[in-house]
Amino acid sequence: MPLKVVALTGRAGGFGIYYLDAKHRKVAVNNLLACLGNSHSKKEIISLARENFCRIGEVYLSALKTAAIPGDKIGSVLSVKGAENLSLAKREDGSLPSFLFAIGHFGNFEMYAKAGFFIPGYELSTTYRGFQQKWLERLILSLRNKSGTKFFERRSEGGKLRSFMKREGTITGLLADQSASRSGVRLSFFGLPCSVTPAPAIFALRYNLGLHGCFCRRLGLGRWELELCPEIPTRLNGHARPVENIMSDINSLYESFILEDPANWFWVHNRWKNPDSAKKRGITADALET
Repeated sequence: MPLKVVALTGRAGGFGIYYLDAKHRKVAVNNLLACLGNSHSKKEIISLARENFCRIGEVYLSALKTAAIPGDKIGSVLSVKGAENLSLAKREDGSLPSFLFAIGHFGNFEMYAKAGFFIPGYELSTTYRGFQQKWLERLILSLRNKSGTKFFERRSEGGKLRSFMKREGTITGLLADQSASRSGVRLSFFGLPCSVTPAPAIFALRYNLGLHGCFCRRLGLGRWELELCPEIPTRLNGHARPVENIMSDINSLYESFILEDPANWFWVHNRWKNPDSAKKRGITADALET
């Protein structure tokens, strides 16, 4: 079945779920009102929420199709913008630099695993949260592994992830746009307090990784673009910047991505739940276990 037909089918499914899933519809509408209510009418908010469900359906069904596209043909549905922002020059010791991409649930977020096809010679990794249904986890991993990206279960394979990041010539993508609850740091997102994972800042500092935002933009039905943003400084005058400041920079990037195309983000997640459970200050690069 052609990808565009698959994407249209997914959109139709998302449209139906918008009306059937009252719980997540309410979350999406409330999130949109809180963030964009001052610049959008209630009618526009409802329209954005409905389109968001259509996009999510489009993404999940399209991912089943795009997972099987080989690297030499991925350019027909995916392009990359901003590759010049990656400094690939060797380090002083002659080793290849490694990078950390702060990614989020934008566009077809399964496409982040395809970035390696555009950066030859680099290994990619990211994390995922395992499913209780082991058959479903095996199925999804079998599809994801076709990209060549290494997937580490975030709760049980932290040691393998850290070992990967220590190596030269690697790129690690970490999702940083969902609530981190008690393990996060309390920061502002669209002017509202929320819990933000400090992991991208901490790992970039600890393992000397170039830190970049990476955004998946929807160009049209069954067509996406990955944008690699300029490097986010993790040190100033040779000294580590506060983790909170680095993560605030990432939040600002995410806000700009959302404002560009509000329906392109994952509004069905309760991003702002329990912000007071997060740490308010003092996160350091030693905060995560080595």
